[in-house]
Amino acid sequence: MSASPTSSRSVTETVNGSHRFVIQGYSLAKGMGVGKHIASETFTVGGYQWAVYFYPDGKNPEDNSAYVSVFIALASEGTDVRALFELTLLDQSGKGKHKVHSHFDRSLESGPYTLKYRGSMWGYKRFFRRTALETSDFLKDDCLKINCTVGVVVSTIDYSRPHSIQVPDSDIGYHFGSLLDNQEGVDVILNVGGEWFHAHKLVLAARSSVFRSQFFSDESDEEKSEIDESDELKEFAIDDMEPKVFKAMLHFIYRDTLVDDNELGASSSDGSVFDSLAAKLLAAADKYDLARLRLLCESYLCKGITVASVASTLALADRHRAMELKAVCLKFAAENLSAVIRTEGFDYLKDNCPTLQAEILKTVAGCEEEHSGGGKSQSVWGQLSDGGDTSGRRVRQRI
Repeated sequence: MSASPTSSRSVTETVNGSHRFVIQGYSLAKGMGVGKHIASETFTVGGYQWAVYFYPDGKNPEDNSAYVSVFIALASEGTDVRALFELTLLDQSGKGKHKVHSHFDRSLESGPYTLKYRGSMWGYKRFFRRTALETSDFLKDDCLKINCTVGVVVSTIDYSRPHSIQVPDSDIGYHFGSLLDNQEGVDVILNVGGEWFHAHKLVLAARSSVFRSQFFSDESDEEKSEIDESDELKEFAIDDMEPKVFKAMLHFIYRDTLVDDNELGASSSDGSVFDSLAAKLLAAADKYDLARLRLLCESYLCKGITVASVASTLALADRHRAMELKAVCLKFAAENLSAVIRTEGFDYLKDNCPTLQAEILKTVAGCEEEHSGGGKSQSVWGQLSDGGDTSGRRVRQRI
């Protein structure tokens, strides 16, 4: 008796991703020197890190700074990474006459471009003549905007399966959220700053060891096995948390998701990191042993790190044992040290968290050792002695 025939097919396609690089202060970037570049923040496509390099004075010494150069660089480890690229200089007049260099939607005689190793680049030494660029609609308010698209080539094997059944995503969070919204079977009242919240002790205890200890640690085995048939709800007071923060924490406990981004980012008029709902929710996660909530808050706060906010965010992360966020802050501060030390947040560290300053400097030393063989023109310590940034290290600000 012969077995049923099988089949398979190889599918080669691209995993695409885009990044917009805004260069503000173009006129100030000129004169930094031929072969020296401004780098975008790194971005991920197809499992690899990429960056856009903009050379205000050009990359080729033979051009005598007559052209600006633009390249896309492989910024992570990789060998023989095959990809398609597209660079678009945006027309800022609204006419839509963008300057586009693209591998997409056209045949390539030799196939996709291959980047051999980390640091390999694709782009144009003569991307645009500088005199023409400076009188064009591509430059507006001393600002250039470049869109970069990378398509990493991947191959997969698709093979036949006799039958398959699609299983939908879990909806347990929806059902538990409905239980909270409808207040069915609630057996505890939590008084938070004068505002009352009804909840279920078993749900809170299952999610948080702190609640579990608070509700059940003092009960004897006999009391735990008893069924409470009274209609009276037990009340617990929480004095060190704002009602809106507790409400957001309850949302996570029942639904396993964060509240809306607009709520998370809301803060007082001074815009302090410490005063945002995300920061206060991070503190609540630390207090109530909600590891996943802490990590979700870390991920959210990580997206907002800037030169101005990194020192305050570092202090926040250290205070609430947010180790992933702390590591990101240390690396960002080390990479942009000469700008960070001029911020109010760095002064706060000096006065309140001197050990964190020491950790930043230790991270700087690690970065120096890591790049010691990379041909940098000047170290971070050199930047500090000069009182400014050098072309060897960029200040990476969120656009």
